[in-house]
Amino acid sequence: MTDATAGGPREVPPEQLHLLTEFVGRSRWFGGKGRPFQVVGVRRLGRLPACADDGPEVAIDLATVGFEDAQEGSGESGQDYYQLPLAFYTEPQDRLEHAFVGHFEDSDFGVRYVYDALHDRLAMGCWLRSFVDQPEGPLRFHRIPGHELDLDTHSTLFSGEQSNSSVAFGEDSLLKVFRRITPGANPDVSIHEVLTRAGSDHVAALFGWVDTPALRQEGQTEDQVLTLAMLQQFLRTASDGWDLALASIRNLYAEADLHADEVGGDFAGEAARLGEALASVHRTLAEEFPTEDRTADQLAELAEGMRRRLDAAVEVVEGLAPHADRVRGVFDALAGLDGVQVQQVHGDLHLGQTLRTVRGWKIVDFEGEPAKPLAERLLPDSPWRDVAGMLRSFDYAPHVVERSWGDDEGAQQRAYRATEWATRNKRAFLDAYVGRELTPAEQTLLDAYVADKAVYETVYETRNRPTWVGIPLEAVARIGES
Repeated sequence: MTDATAGGPREVPPEQLHLLTEFVGRSRWFGGKGRPFQVVGVRRLGRLPACADDGPEVAIDLATVGFEDAQEGSGESGQDYYQLPLAFYTEPQDRLEHAFVGHFEDSDFGVRYVYDALHDRLAMGCWLRSFVDQPEGPLRFHRIPGHELDLDTHSTLFSGEQSNSSVAFGEDSLLKVFRRITPGANPDVSIHEVLTRAGSDHVAALFGWVDTPALRQEGQTEDQVLTLAMLQQFLRTASDGWDLALASIRNLYAEADLHADEVGGDFAGEAARLGEALASVHRTLAEEFPTEDRTADQLAELAEGMRRRLDAAVEVVEGLAPHADRVRGVFDALAGLDGVQVQQVHGDLHLGQTLRTVRGWKIVDFEGEPAKPLAERLLPDSPWRDVAGMLRSFDYAPHVVERSWGDDEGAQQRAYRATEWATRNKRAFLDAYVGRELTPAEQTLLDAYVADKAVYETVYETRNRPTWVGIPLEAVARIGES
């Protein structure tokens, strides 16, 4: 990848690259932990105008992270790009000591104390104001008409996120800053924009976004847009769908003599409303984005990819091999379909991507599966992939709570209740989503996506949480039983 004139490379001394490497490595949002790496280059994407007399200089840099263990054909990236919003002060700021990047000479500002700007209310005030007063230079702050921003409110950085950073501005708006940057239009923005303009009730309304045409790929004559952040409605009173499900399950386990449909925390009504919300979003996406017909040959290719993932998983996951033939049978059935229609979908849907508000369910994070290349995430897919993701999430939740109780005399009863809760809520969700019996082709698609997801989960848990691998393994063992 070569540099466009906007955001070209800067001369950065080794000691500064070392400080940036240390900063990136200890940051929660860095996705390369466990691999040897270093920051090998920096581009300045743009600067924001000062918006306070005692405020900092604010710039947005793009760090090129090089990995020392990348090998051709391994599937691991040799380079990644990470966004670094920085605040530059002439004096040290004790209140920002936790966000300190380093003390060094910058080519634009001179010798400065440098901090992660997202922790700094003064710096974030410059971000918010730029949505109203477009700064000069390559940074582009887009606005969707219809919402008046509150420029006098303070910012608060959320601390729990893994891959991105989100900053709330009072109770008015939320800025989601993408940390790992992939050249090209980010689907989280493009899909939110379409759903917002279409008046969807099931997403947080998009207020605007930030991008810049700052990178040019090899062989191209035009700059590739970099999507840096999105500003959207702040759902202050929303509850996380995953947390609500876990609370329902704990309530069930606490009521030893009641079934899932008898306890006060029964989740089936919410599961049904969530199914209706997803159906509504899928209908809107099918109306607003192009749809395509996936041919029998393409379905055969899809099934072959699932088989390859299964074969690779068998080499990694102990206990998966005895179930592999039945899972292959599910994929074989997919390969036998004549064709299906595909469309824009969420791509990585589970309970953790949903929020319950006083006005119903909202679906969030339309970036797609993070591990996939951007070009692949932008491709249309079957809506049954999203449905399968939710069904797997409903299956996961009770077994996660079940394991937190340990192995005692009530373990067998809790295992029964976990299955009862999962079955009840999956059925409520699916009935509400489709509103009728599934056709044989729909059932075949859904079964294949569920199986593929469960196989993926066995690999993930084996590598990251070995004590949890039994959850997806049990699901795989049930495939093909009926």
